[in-house]
Amino acid sequence: MARVRTRARSQPQAQAQAHNQTRTRTRSQTRPRSRLPVLELVPDAHRPPAWSRVLGLAAVVLTGAWLGLLIVGNVRTQVGPMDTTMTLRPSLTGGTKINVSPLGALYLDTHTGPVRLDVNVDQLDPVRSQALVDHPERLSGLQTEVTHDVEHDTLDLAVRSCVAVVAGATTLGLAVYRRPRRALAAGGLALTLLASCGATAYATWNPESVLEPRFSGLLSSAPALVGNARGIVTEFDVYQKELARLVTNVTKLYDVTSTLPAYSPDPATLRVLHVSDIHLNPASWKIIASLVEQYKVNVIVDSGDTMDHGTAAENGFLDPVADLGAPYVWVRGNHDSRTTQRYLSRMKNVHVLDDGRAETIGGLRFAGIGDPQFTPDRSTVPGGDEAEELAGDRLATALREQRAAGTPVDVAIVHEPSAARMTDGEVPLTLAGHLHHEQTELLPHGTRLRVEGSTGGSGLRAVEGKYPDPIEASILYFDRDSHRLQAWDEIKLGGLGETTAEVSRHLPAKEQP
Repeated sequence: MARVRTRARSQPQAQAQAHNQTRTRTRSQTRPRSRLPVLELVPDAHRPPAWSRVLGLAAVVLTGAWLGLLIVGNVRTQVGPMDTTMTLRPSLTGGTKINVSPLGALYLDTHTGPVRLDVNVDQLDPVRSQALVDHPERLSGLQTEVTHDVEHDTLDLAVRSCVAVVAGATTLGLAVYRRPRRALAAGGLALTLLASCGATAYATWNPESVLEPRFSGLLSSAPALVGNARGIVTEFDVYQKELARLVTNVTKLYDVTSTLPAYSPDPATLRVLHVSDIHLNPASWKIIASLVEQYKVNVIVDSGDTMDHGTAAENGFLDPVADLGAPYVWVRGNHDSRTTQRYLSRMKNVHVLDDGRAETIGGLRFAGIGDPQFTPDRSTVPGGDEAEELAGDRLATALREQRAAGTPVDVAIVHEPSAARMTDGEVPLTLAGHLHHEQTELLPHGTRLRVEGSTGGSGLRAVEGKYPDPIEASILYFDRDSHRLQAWDEIKLGGLGETTAEVSRHLPAKEQP
């Protein structure tokens, strides 16, 4: 019996031992023979570098977004009585461009960024335009209508542009990569890019840009489209109203394409036309007469070099001055002789200023001095610079005497800018010429120096160089009460053989005394 019980106890042990051996064999079979990681080798020739993939994706996004804007990213809409097309375009500088074909274009520095807003005025709706002609009283409500149209269409353009860039980038991404995920990533990046452009435009938005527009083409009276500087403020809602006013006046401009529109200033604004260095160009008189009529000029100021040699034989060239339609204030230049000065002083409506003499003309008080040099052959006179400074000193002394007498001078006139610098601190504004190009400078003691270009395109000298000099003049706007300069428009017409026209508006700095 004892032997039987011993065998019974050993049988379970044997089974357990066999089971353990089986588990041991199973584990040894499943255990990897080596603990080293297994590496999958891919040839470098088939995998482009990371920078190349990034540049490729960027090219797809930019090209697709641009194509989308080009194809569907525009809004054809009616703004007031005009059919227009509003479009976003890639740009390095941003801003807004309003095309008024065939009259030219208007440029506003509304924002900086990689996109520009283009507004094309396509045509007038003849039915609505005729309704305005038949019922002029409707013009009073046109501004409200235009404001509503502009706001609605700008929102529509933003939505359409988003759809356009996403669709363009996604479609191009699908064609290039043939992977939906990559294509959707390109569309998302395009939307992010457009949103960033919009944020940049919003952050750099400049509502004052409407105060200094730039014009090209035949819009030589373009300030009439915007309004005077005194009536425009910097709030955005006012900017929208002025933009609506711009479109409203463009409508009127189309109705009178045979004549350029007149500037409509504030009733308290005085307008001075500054010309210089005509140099015997007979075309200048027609240009001056046209500007006087269009801008309703109160006074014409000529800062000298009207002649070329100052001979008595040239005096007949001056005869149209009497019929220009406004008082003519003149100082002698280095190409004008005493003979020229005497001839002009005998003409009606001409005010010759010399030796610091002051006169009140057209609501403003002017004082001037003639150029001390007479160099019709463009020679250099020894001591010429000292003579100019002495002339400037004499004028400055006269200005101080006028102020002490209670009759301060508003505008001083000389020909040579070096003489003008001597008047710094004695007068708010000094006008000069001689350099044949426009420039403006605020002198250290507060006097603003405005140098006019050649209103005659440098006369017959225009044929001497490779490119003709432009014909330049300026319209200066003064407050009737304070006699301070409010703004000025620089007018530039293409020289001999050219047919371009530009007008740009400028405002004095707020720091001006």
